[in-house]
Amino acid sequence: MWFNRYYEKQFHNLLKPGNVLVIYGPRRAGKTSLIQKFLNAFVGRYFQGTGEDMLLADVFASQSVQRLVSHFSGYDLVVIDEAQYIPDIGLGLKMLVDHVPSVSVIASGSSAFDLSDKIGEPLTGRQKILLLFPISVLEWQEQFGTMDVMQKLEDFLVFGMFPEVLQMPNIQDKIEYLNTLRDSYLLKDVLILENIRNAAKLTRLLQLLAYQIGKHVSLSELAGQLGLSKQTVERYLDLLEKVFIIKRVGGFSRNLRKEITKSNRYYFLDNGIRNALINNFNSLSSRDDVGMLWENFIFAERLKRNTYLRRFANYYFWRTYNGQEVDLVEEEGGRLNGYELTWNPKRKRLPKLWLDTYKNATFEIIHSQNFLDFVT
Repeated sequence: MWFNRYYEKQFHNLLKPGNVLVIYGPRRAGKTSLIQKFLNAFVGRYFQGTGEDMLLADVFASQSVQRLVSHFSGYDLVVIDEAQYIPDIGLGLKMLVDHVPSVSVIASGSSAFDLSDKIGEPLTGRQKILLLFPISVLEWQEQFGTMDVMQKLEDFLVFGMFPEVLQMPNIQDKIEYLNTLRDSYLLKDVLILENIRNAAKLTRLLQLLAYQIGKHVSLSELAGQLGLSKQTVERYLDLLEKVFIIKRVGGFSRNLRKEITKSNRYYFLDNGIRNALINNFNSLSSRDDVGMLWENFIFAERLKRNTYLRRFANYYFWRTYNGQEVDLVEEEGGRLNGYELTWNPKRKRLPKLWLDTYKNATFEIIHSQNFLDFVT
């Protein structure tokens, strides 16, 4: 079964001779499938390879104009998956499009920190970047309709939105897939590209975060629980964010001394991964963490929606030392919008201090009965 992706209809406009289209995203989010669907209808001559191919990596790493021209002249399109494995790939691609200006390039990868460092600077002004997440509610609603979203909402909250999971009718198959993803693919980029050998510590760190969704995360406490230095924990968190497992949200403040700003909160980009880490795939009726699941799900879906619609927002939480808080603050175009993310539609809580302090700010409660407009 094919799930329509938001970027599908944009490929022809985004792909230009002498330019590179870079597609980032989590592992198993559908990057390769999206590119392959485009290639199936592509009219022209193309080369498709992977950065794990030693010959291809050697050609680009050589930084030899002669080799690049001789290998890729005559192609209309060059596609490189897992491009992060090629040393200095950005410089190699720049040389390619400089000396074979008729060629277009697609480079994809699951490792933002490596791809962005190696591609970004050499290709300034010559690249277009797309970030592909697992399936979004925005995409699902457009293909299957609102009623289908509501019927599958509990499955989304428990098993997440990875394309292969969504195709599996059997719950046990979903669980086994997510456990395999957790054990075999989740940390692959960090362990290989950053030469980190202690996978157990990274997994344990993610497990600790999984129990703290919507709560302040203390680096000192994490360091103590893991037996690591605070600096190491901070580095691990940064790497985990750069490989699209988690997303950091900082505290917001402009006015008050009593606003909390030094701590962070962390969300997972997929609920299924979060639940695999704590090995809990129970139904909502038998869980005590529904609030966490909902907050994580809505944040991730809002992030997907804003990314795809090119709504450039900064994300924060807001909290004071006396306990008043706003779960999510979006700062966009000078505007402040505050949101409480709660599963229960009957919950009513107005953070008066937020509205008194930020006169032009808004506040809205996003719950299980009104969330669709917020994420589509």
